[in-house]
Amino acid sequence: MKLYYAEVLNPRKACAVARHLNAPVEYVQVDLGKGEQQSPPFLALNPNAKVPVLTDGDHVVWESNAIMAYLAHKAGSDLWPRDERQIEVVRWLSWDLTHFTHYAGTLYFEHLIKAKFNIGPPDPAAVEEATTNFRKFAAVLNSHLTGRKFVVGEGLTIADFALAVSLPYAEGAKIPLGEFPELERWHERLNALPAWREPFPVPAVA
Repeated sequence: MKLYYAEVLNPRKACAVARHLNAPVEYVQVDLGKGEQQSPPFLALNPNAKVPVLTDGDHVVWESNAIMAYLAHKAGSDLWPRDERQIEVVRWLSWDLTHFTHYAGTLYFEHLIKAKFNIGPPDPAAVEEATTNFRKFAAVLNSHLTGRKFVVGEGLTIADFALAVSLPYAEGAKIPLGEFPELERWHERLNALPAWREPFPVPAVA
């Protein structure tokens, strides 16, 4: 298997799951600054010109949540449960895309990605809207996590990896994580995982 990635938000969770599972993947870094995601060979894999992408022989999977599920399923891991918890995982993945990481990701883009790729200053209106809505939906997750170790059931699932993906960047992205103690506690538990702390492969030394 090959996992095409860049050191940005969505590939982080796919790489973290691959590393956590010790999946037999070859990591292929895509240089977004050079526009490699727009090259014909890459577009043949993902016409959306986005990372991450996973290839497994002739099978191609894009979208980070699908890649996490594929890797966990292939490994027979409970990160992708095979009982009724799977519906709960899907529910939280869906909620996350629409609400939690949708707004956290906007803050990540405005404060970090724009500076990284030199595409202008943060948009104050976008920042204000995203911060307000992040607080709204962070309160929902904060309440849900009270008395829980993980988002679904008693064990780690891909829902945890998905929901937490923006939180390592909270300080630089000006995500008000400190206002939500249950989120902080939960994220500290994830930080105990080496694959979460350091999800990206170390580049080979020439």
